[in-house]
Amino acid sequence: MIDIHTHILPGLDDGAESFEDALNMARAAVSEGITTIIATPHHANGSYTNLAADVKMQVSSLNERFSAENVPVTIQSGQEIRVHDDLLEAWQRRELLTLADSRYVLLELPSSRIPRITRELIHELLIMNVHPIIAHPERNAEIVQHPERLAELVEAGAYGQVTTHSLLGGFGKRIEQASWKLLRSGSIHVVSSDAHHIVRRGFRLGEAYGAIERTMGEQWVERLQRNASLVVEDAPLPAMPVASASSGGGVRRFLSSFFKK
Repeated sequence: MIDIHTHILPGLDDGAESFEDALNMARAAVSEGITTIIATPHHANGSYTNLAADVKMQVSSLNERFSAENVPVTIQSGQEIRVHDDLLEAWQRRELLTLADSRYVLLELPSSRIPRITRELIHELLIMNVHPIIAHPERNAEIVQHPERLAELVEAGAYGQVTTHSLLGGFGKRIEQASWKLLRSGSIHVVSSDAHHIVRRGFRLGEAYGAIERTMGEQWVERLQRNASLVVEDAPLPAMPVASASSGGGVRRFLSSFFKK
């Protein structure tokens, strides 16, 4: 399995505090069957600034130390970038990273709303062949209240990434319900952990895929896992299916079988 959204780099944000924390997270990931982890420390969210060059250096160091500890997991570089007015200029200054050096970038919305610049930002990024993935949209209050607003961002060219803990009820019933609704609607393309700590917020990736298989069927798991691989491979992500109202692992109605441009 591949996890495209984690906070495993030690001492950079509210994730792993030390190398020991990061090592414990890596070992826990391996025990779940995770082979590749993209480290996505918070950037430009008002609390943390983690520039591209610093993240790259930390990832290289962590891979070396994990290799010395015989932990069979590969760490790739990325950031969880808060949507902000200076984002395009920061890209030109080479302060930002895509996920695993791919065309995909992980964008975080504020928890309360969708900024008015978001659609224009998606448009400008796509012109530069940078494809935004919206991190945990199920935890955005505006999207919870109006799920169609995420569909509008997807229509504009973005992708959606739901968090394992949201699907499993870790953030409360309302967010859990929103997560499944967005997944069934075809607005979610990737499942990731947003892991911060093995105790406070672990990976639970296998557990989440198990819940999806029981609720929606094995084909959904295969598609979501494949999408995580496609991000790392820097390949196009396909449009997602829409689940039938009585989804239980049976018939599905597909929006499109074509890949997004």
